[in-house]
Amino acid sequence: MGRMTAPSLRARVRAEMIEEIKSAARRHLAADGANLSLRAVARELGMVSSALYRYFASRDDLLTALIIDAYNVLGEAAERADATVTDRTDLAGRWLAVCHAVRGWALANPHEYALIYGSPVPGYRAPQDTVGPASRPTLVLGAILRDGVAAGRLSGWEHDVLPRGVAADLRRLTGPDALPGVPVKLLARGMAAWIQLFGTVSFELFGRFINVLDDPAAFFDLQMRRTAAQLGLGTPPSRRSPRPPRRGRTPGASS
Repeated sequence: MGRMTAPSLRARVRAEMIEEIKSAARRHLAADGANLSLRAVARELGMVSSALYRYFASRDDLLTALIIDAYNVLGEAAERADATVTDRTDLAGRWLAVCHAVRGWALANPHEYALIYGSPVPGYRAPQDTVGPASRPTLVLGAILRDGVAAGRLSGWEHDVLPRGVAADLRRLTGPDALPGVPVKLLARGMAAWIQLFGTVSFELFGRFINVLDDPAAFFDLQMRRTAAQLGLGTPPSRRSPRPPRRGRTPGASS
């Protein structure tokens, strides 16, 4: 093994310190939501706040790093779930696998999910750096739809009628840098399905199903099967989502 040079050693120490700061910040997310304080994070790590600013120039820079990490990990979960379906012609099975992966990640990482899909953080504006990571889960759905179109297995969407403005908006998303190969009318259905997925996950995670559903896992599975049918993907084989840990009543939850 070659001897580590001083610059490479400094780079490794810096990378480790950045990960330690982000880990502490995630703990603060769990306790305080997105109301992050660099001073509080520095205090937990036994640092003076001025030392922390060597790694993150502002609270927004730290939030951006956490947001990018969350999107990337979620994107990896969706991509991995899609890849586990060995029969690539099983479009419904791929869709359902991705949906369950998204839900599973959200239930395992509720605070990170809330950071990227919950209420906007006051005063924070996400930079362009977050766009690529945020697109990763969506691109998985785009690949499923594109494969279905290429195989001639999706139909019905051709007869949909879209308002002119909606069609123009969606057409911009079918370019080479976004979702190429997905017809605009099919993309409209795909976006509705994507909203259904994250809406159902958010309702469960944020307590909107408490005192409403005894088995949110079964409800989720039902809704995702229905979205598969609406997309024309076919009927996936029967399966169940894992039941989440029981939570206490969330303020503002449906009764």
